[in-house]
Amino acid sequence: QVQLEESGGGLVQAGDSLTLSCAVSGVIFSDFAVAWFRQAPGMGQEFVASIGLSDADVNYGRSVQGRFTIARDNAGNTASLRLNNLKPEDTTVYSCATRRSQASRQRYDYVYWGQGTQVTVSS
Repeated sequence: QVQLEESGGGLVQAGDSLTLSCAVSGVIFSDFAVAWFRQAPGMGQEFVASIGLSDADVNYGRSVQGRFTIARDNAGNTASLRLNNLKPEDTTVYSCATRRSQASRQRYDYVYWGQGTQVTVSS
């Protein structure tokens, strides 16, 4: 059974940083790409970042480029998302997802999802 569990969300002030973690079990993690999405008001899941099987294979959404960093730890079966210079508009639920092999920016390409973790940024 594939399971994903996010952690690390919380309440911070604008300009602060957070690190989200996604623990993945039930798969050979090194064979799976990981992505982070966030709930966009009235628009469903917004692509935030993805990482493929290689650490160099990373992609970011336009609104977080240069502020967020995705990484993976195959030994620990985890992926992380470092959120720097947080803004109030970053407030929402962040979810991780995984799929075999190649990463994708499209939420429909991901079969396995976590429940999400809330990030709240006060101004």
